[in-house]
Amino acid sequence: MHRQIRKAVFPVAGLGTRFLPATKAIPKEMLTIVDRPVIQMAVDEAREAGIEHFVFVTGRNKSAIEDHFDKQYELESTLRKRGKSHALDLLENDLPAAGETSFTRQQEPLGLGHAVWCARHIVGDEPFALLLPDMIMQAKPGCLKRMMDIYAQQGGGNVVAVEEVPWKDVNRYGVVGFDRTSNGVMMINQMIEKPPRDQAPSNQIIAGRYILQPGIFEKIAAAKAGAGGEIQLTDAMIALMAEQPFWGYEFAGTTFDCGDKLGFLLANVAHGLAREDIGPVFRDALEKLLIRHRDSLVDDEPVADSDLLEKVGRKRTRSVA
Repeated sequence: MHRQIRKAVFPVAGLGTRFLPATKAIPKEMLTIVDRPVIQMAVDEAREAGIEHFVFVTGRNKSAIEDHFDKQYELESTLRKRGKSHALDLLENDLPAAGETSFTRQQEPLGLGHAVWCARHIVGDEPFALLLPDMIMQAKPGCLKRMMDIYAQQGGGNVVAVEEVPWKDVNRYGVVGFDRTSNGVMMINQMIEKPPRDQAPSNQIIAGRYILQPGIFEKIAAAKAGAGGEIQLTDAMIALMAEQPFWGYEFAGTTFDCGDKLGFLLANVAHGLAREDIGPVFRDALEKLLIRHRDSLVDDEPVADSDLLEKVGRKRTRSVA
């Protein structure tokens, strides 16, 4: 019988240099998609999947994340006195119960593998989920919930979310090779980091969501540091794959890399359009804005539709840490 996944790890120690000066004093994970911080959206996905304990691997100047998942007595008291019951409900619904959050420090930027390893004592000897908060996965039900279904269906093991990308882009990502089981589930048999196109086993990339067995910590500890002294999670997963099965969940939603300016902007647009409260009026305003922008571009010279879309920034983006 497979063991229940109760805990999720969120690596949030990155400096967010691509968003300076906004991230000089604010953690990049606290930047908002409409009105929800990026880290809150990752926690929402984990909670939907049944996660009970949220483990944050932080760094210096990340105290705002810890404050976000704590009570704010002065704010809540003010909202209550002013009769702002809706705003108060929003805060209370998002607040984890006492004892459901843990915070640990990654004291040096030594890579994703090292960040996961920093959570080893909190996770203990049990399987866990790993979510890269920069990757916003838009789908209903969420990506991790679907991965949990595969984990239960296969009776355990490890599960990695994967996505299909154009073949010309495979050299930018971690790529998997795989076979199919008799019931159609993807069984991963290769993981290659940024392979040349002619050496890539597929065009399916690792997409920032994982379910991992605790044996990964031993493999991380044994992994050798690579470029920049970083310890790669992929290397540890390759070592673990020699002993345990890895299943792939083929994510069919939309991924936004919110560690990138374009992905962040697109995530705001997509989630704004999906909101019942502001979606319709936002759509109208956005269409008018795009028409005005189109007119400003074509006043001087004709612009092909493909060039126009590129210039107004309507381009999907994917990435993997």
